[in-house]
Amino acid sequence: MPLDGDTDRSRREVLKAAVALGGASALSACLDRTADEPVPTGDPSAKPARQHAWREYIRHDDHGNSQLPSHQTLLYLTLDADGPPSADDRDALGETLDALDRAYAWSHEGLLHSIAYSPAYFERFDESLPEGIDLPEPTALSPFESPTFDRQDALLHLASDRPDALLEADRALRGERDAANGVSVPPLTDALTVDSRRTGFVGAGLPAQHQDAAGIPDSKPVPEASPLFMGFKAGFRGNQATEDYVTIDDGPFAGGTTKVVANLRQRLDDWYEEQTHEERVMEMFSPGYAAEGLVEGVGDTLGSDSGIDRFVDDLESDAREYGRVGHAQKAARANRDSAGNVRLLRRHFESTDDIGSDQQVASLHFPSLQRRVSEFEAVRRAMNGTDLTEVTPAVRQRVNNGILEYIFVRRRGNFLVPPRRHRVLPTPRPE
Repeated sequence: MPLDGDTDRSRREVLKAAVALGGASALSACLDRTADEPVPTGDPSAKPARQHAWREYIRHDDHGNSQLPSHQTLLYLTLDADGPPSADDRDALGETLDALDRAYAWSHEGLLHSIAYSPAYFERFDESLPEGIDLPEPTALSPFESPTFDRQDALLHLASDRPDALLEADRALRGERDAANGVSVPPLTDALTVDSRRTGFVGAGLPAQHQDAAGIPDSKPVPEASPLFMGFKAGFRGNQATEDYVTIDDGPFAGGTTKVVANLRQRLDDWYEEQTHEERVMEMFSPGYAAEGLVEGVGDTLGSDSGIDRFVDDLESDAREYGRVGHAQKAARANRDSAGNVRLLRRHFESTDDIGSDQQVASLHFPSLQRRVSEFEAVRRAMNGTDLTEVTPAVRQRVNNGILEYIFVRRRGNFLVPPRRHRVLPTPRPE
């Protein structure tokens, strides 16, 4: 007879697999394992005005760090006709999103969701976005990447700790069932085509359970306690922008934000097989972290703030002394405004998606929220560390230069997340 822990692990594996597969049999397996745990229904009037208002409605750890919903799905959507959306398109999408609001409570135990729109969507209109909205077309942000750009009209992001809720909503939205959580849900496909469906997971135990994907050594080195494939915690509260900070504060889209979503392939054989824990700490955070012994295990010892700001000015001296620099210390130098506020709110999660194939690979979906897309672009370019290759020959463009040797950007898209009042196929200048 299996131990309780083995039973729980088997249950989680089945539920995660169900979300990834997304079919009727997967949903049946999911519901069989959650039949005694009803999903809370929604109150549309209780939904926050900001679509990106999640922190108040999710779990937090003992240090106050946000714990993102364990299961997530991204639906990339394209309008079926040329030109601006019609009134019928707006009515259809509005009915779908309103039904989703009724079906699920706005929480990690129900369903969190947001819909965002690309620069290509707004190009359907004769008028332009307001001058204060910074939403450029996606572009390559390093000299060594050549991603495919996601230029679909819209992106619907779904997240829940309940895989049954996530999958039931997903299938209803794609027209594969009539109702979700007892509420009739008109399908998205009445107005839009689902161009791409992508899934993922985050949280202690989940990456370890799915480390049989390509890109991770056969030795199964991902710690059970790690929420991410690379073996460390991330998203410390003190190193994240607040939802208030990333919110657009004026104009017709006040209460909204911008969103960049990248998909990265991970190749972690050398990360785990050639690097010691101390060396991984050096390249994930900074050499100073390893010298001071700041990171034990997956990083619980860091509490609510990694303290990376203290090591930003050490980049060049670290490069000379240790022959390597840290990912976090490079990014942090551009991720602060003049008052010291963090600019980006990162909500990334792991995946085994290999977009365009059925192969399972270690990958990462990386949503980032910020007022202006240019802020994300500045942080990403700082992460490249191109300037540090001139300090010492030991640091090269992708070697000993943070984690660049182990991650490969495959796709990127830029989006505007409107406030809830304008979430249904907005014009560039809604009233």
